[in-house]
This record gives sequence, C-alpha cells and structure tokens, in this order.
Amino acid sequence: MAGVAGGATSGKTTVCDMIIQQPHDQRVVLVNQDSFYHDLTPEEHARVHEYNFDHPDAFDNEKLLASMDKLRNGQAVDIPNYDFKSYKNNVFPPRRVNPSDVIILEGILIFHDPRVRELMSMKIFVDTDADVRLARRIRRDTVEKNRDIGTVLDQYSKFVKPAFDDFILPTKKYADIIIPRGGDNHVAIDVIVKHIHTKLGQHDLCKIYPNLYVRHSTFQIRGMHTLIRDSQTTKHDFVFYSDRLIRLENF
Repeated sequence: MAGVAGGATSGKTTVCDMIIQQPHDQRVVLVNQDSFYHDLTPEEHARVHEYNFDHPDAFDNEKLLASMDKLRNGQAVDIPNYDFKSYKNNVFPPRRVNPSDVIILEGILIFHDPRVRELMSMKIFVDTDADVRLARRIRRDTVEKNRDIGTVLDQYSKFVKPAFDDFILPTKKYADIIIPRGGDNHVAIDVIVKHIHTKLGQHDLCKIYPNLYVRHSTFQIRGMHTLIRDSQTTKHDFVFYSDRLIRLENF
C-alpha cells in the first residue's frame, strides 16, 4: 500500500493518475481520503463557511481504517461518495473497490494518524510551492465552484494555510519519497512506477514459488549479471563473479 500526501491543490491527484496510468495494470487501485469526511450536523451545515475541512477532525479515520483493512485482507469494499453540496456521504451510491495488489491512498492528512501511516509500505509527499497551490485553488474555486475570489482568499487565510502549517507540513518528515513540482516531475514519478513494477513482478514470482525471495536489484548485482552474460568475459572472471553472486543470493 502506498500513500500520497501533500497540501491541497499540490498535484496529488495528478501524481496518482500518472502512477496508475503508466503501469497499465489493473492491479493498482486508488482510494481518496476525501471520501471519508464526516457528515456535517445541521448546526455545522448552517455555518459551513466556518467549518475547517482541512483539520484532522474533519475525517472519519475509523471508517477509513476499516475499509483499508478489508482491502488488505482481500475483501471488496464500498467507498463512500462524499457530496460536497449536502456535505453527506449517503447522497450518491458508494464506489465498489475490489482488492488489489497495489493500493494507493491519497489525501492531505493520510500521514497524520499513525494507525493509517503504519499501513503504508511507501509514503510519498507532493511538495509544491505555496504560491502555486494558492493560484491553483483560486482558479479551481472561482471557475469550477463559482466562488468569488474574496471568499476563496478568506477561506485560505483562515483555514487552509494554518492547517497546512500545523498539520500537513509536519507529516512531510514521514515521507520516503518527496516529489517537488508534483505532476511536472516526470523523473520522480518514473522512479516510483518502476519500483511498483518491480514489486508486482516479485509478487507474481512469489505466488508461483512460495519459498522464493527476490533480492532487490542494485548497480553491483546488475553489473555482475552483465559480466557473466558477456561472451568476452574470461573463464576466471566468470567463475569469480558467479561465485560473488551466489554468495550474495545466499546471504
């Protein structure tokens, strides 16, 4: 299971889409933390402009943990389809997600709760400049949500920026991989995709040979494999590097 965190409008969804599309593999599924917002009470709904959707308490982590536990144990789950007009998750039918070899969980605060964080074997933080994130938010909210720019800026200064500084940015220290510039960083995304490909390949081999352990490839191992496959390699070097590889594999 991989986690992709970062500030709002940092490009997390773009990064996830690129990771999923490149392997062209049906064994990779995406789950969004936004699906697990708490339903607002009538009182909270009446004062929705004062509700902080970027605060950790806005998310139902118990439901998130239960869903992830089922997926990890090979069970299909119904992921809520949160409605941002009524602020409830029972307006639309849920999305059925089947168990998969690779689960990507995306959201601003997925590294905040240690119980959620511990589920992940790979943690990715999308690190995008604050000005870029603000510009994207203004464009998105004024065009897609028909909000006036004053309301957007007020919400940003009152909730979004403080929540990022207090809750989201501190979780960057838990990341295994930090991607500057989000979806524009094709080199970093390509490295992640190759890593996932390797893990999927190892998983297939281990299904066939349950006692098999696939050693992680390194420059040293690839170099020795190249030498022993080279027809110009001397007998002495062939024996020497073959022996080295055998010792590594049995280590």
